[in-house]
Amino acid sequence: MLLVIDVGNTNTVLGVFDKETLVVDWRISTIRKSTTDEFNILAKALFADKNFDMSTIKRTIISSVVPTANSILDTFCRDYLNQEPLWINPDSVKKLMPIRYSNPAEVGADRIVNAVAAFERYHTSMIIIDFGTATTFDAVSDKGEYLGGAITPGVMISAEALFQRASKLPRVEIFRAPPTVIGNNTIDSIKSGLIFGNAALVDGMVKRMAKEMGTVPKVIATGGLAVLIADVSETIETVDNTLTLEGLRIIADQA
Repeated sequence: MLLVIDVGNTNTVLGVFDKETLVVDWRISTIRKSTTDEFNILAKALFADKNFDMSTIKRTIISSVVPTANSILDTFCRDYLNQEPLWINPDSVKKLMPIRYSNPAEVGADRIVNAVAAFERYHTSMIIIDFGTATTFDAVSDKGEYLGGAITPGVMISAEALFQRASKLPRVEIFRAPPTVIGNNTIDSIKSGLIFGNAALVDGMVKRMAKEMGTVPKVIATGGLAVLIADVSETIETVDNTLTLEGLRIIADQA
């Protein structure tokens, strides 16, 4: 069994693969301050809840954009899984995907993993949009090259900034789009700006990136709010919320 872990700024996603099949997965809040023993207790509880034996894990691969979590996970793998984890970096994917960034070391591990998984699945030029703490746009050529992309504040970051800076605006839950773009009350107006506004951002960025790429790229979305934004976007074609986990599996199999 292969354990894959993707550590994001807000959430950490874990999954277990039996060959090419994702058997089980979890999404938890990212732990920045914890001991290895505490993380082991959490991991054991997650596995026990799914009636899954942690001793069946024979390999582990990790992508992380949170440096403070790295030592916790590395020690957890060594002390409790009796193995050295494989960490994602530009060198670990160079056989699978050339990185055309001016400094490949600057590319977030999750962005590389998403690009590898998407090209493995679709074998065409594409734009991958990941709705996380930040919303990232990543361009892949029809030759399977990582070209670069763009980074914007995520939907929830934008929402938090709005609530904190505008004292009269209420905090709203963003589960669904309002019925119209023109809101007729404050809550629907906020939802409209956050949901339709971010969809318009996505559509505008996709069109600009596609023009620079000189192709008709496939547009794929992933991340926590991907379904919500995809429902009102004009350019998102596919939502794939296991993209990062699948990318980690592919890279581990090629290591």
